[in-house]
Amino acid sequence: MRSKVTVVGAGMVGATTAQYLAQRNIADVVLVDIVENLPQGKALDLAEAGPVIGYGVSVTGANDYEATAGSDVVVITSGSPRKPGMSRDDLLRVNMNIVRSVTEQVAKHSPDCVIIVVTNPLDAMCHVALQASGFPANRVLGQAGVLDSARFRAFIAMELDVSPKDVNAFVLGGHGDTMVPLTRYSSVGGIPIDQLISAERIASIVQRTRDGGGEIVKLLGTSAYYAPAASVVDMVEAVLLDQNRVIACSAHLGGEFGLKDLYVGVPVKLGAGGIKSVIEIDLTDDERSALQHSANAVTELVAAMERLQQEA
Repeated sequence: MRSKVTVVGAGMVGATTAQYLAQRNIADVVLVDIVENLPQGKALDLAEAGPVIGYGVSVTGANDYEATAGSDVVVITSGSPRKPGMSRDDLLRVNMNIVRSVTEQVAKHSPDCVIIVVTNPLDAMCHVALQASGFPANRVLGQAGVLDSARFRAFIAMELDVSPKDVNAFVLGGHGDTMVPLTRYSSVGGIPIDQLISAERIASIVQRTRDGGGEIVKLLGTSAYYAPAASVVDMVEAVLLDQNRVIACSAHLGGEFGLKDLYVGVPVKLGAGGIKSVIEIDLTDDERSALQHSANAVTELVAAMERLQQEA
């Protein structure tokens, strides 16, 4: 029997995630959305692409969660983008309620699944999913670290005109402009990047990485979807195939890096059942300070959610 993956939200990120998953040919896919006929139409379109591309997995669309029962992994992409006139609290309230409602349905129908959160503000939404699911923390994680690291790697490859396959780099911290690209741990073909790129250019690449999502929004007028979808599918594959991948993702920390009861992007070993361990690396004082600053931004969001819950 093939594995089963549910993608909640049939917008651009969700539909592209379903497409990439189908193309990997490793799991049946269920695409869920509240909009009538939308997930069914996109699922049928993807199924009809199978004979051409060469995949044979089942792709199903649904407006409820019955079809998702027994999923091995559930990816939550559903949420609202920030609209004109919306405050940060408005966006938090809307997406907090969406993610909570979705997670409750997911936990009911797939009590043994791994949940991967994509909805923004990502690290804060991981807290909502953890609370709403009642799952152990290792089975609730966020996607951002793979995406942020991919952007960092892409920009390094562009700078040097080399294959991104030869670039190793990763990003710590919250998914936002306080993220911490670790240049000291970054290399190209095993060569540290500070031997290949000037300090000034490295600083520019770091800043572009932090602004990566905003750069896409300015160009497209909407959030990115190809790279986020590709990033989450890499994580899904690591779980389904028990690959024990060492990647960065938003994980619930229990004292690692001096942080406790907080979701922050860190390197983890990811395989069957979710996060098998958090990999705590040595940081300089400046790196640790930057990570703490990023963690503080996540803490502020979590505190704002708690306040909104009390006001409700």
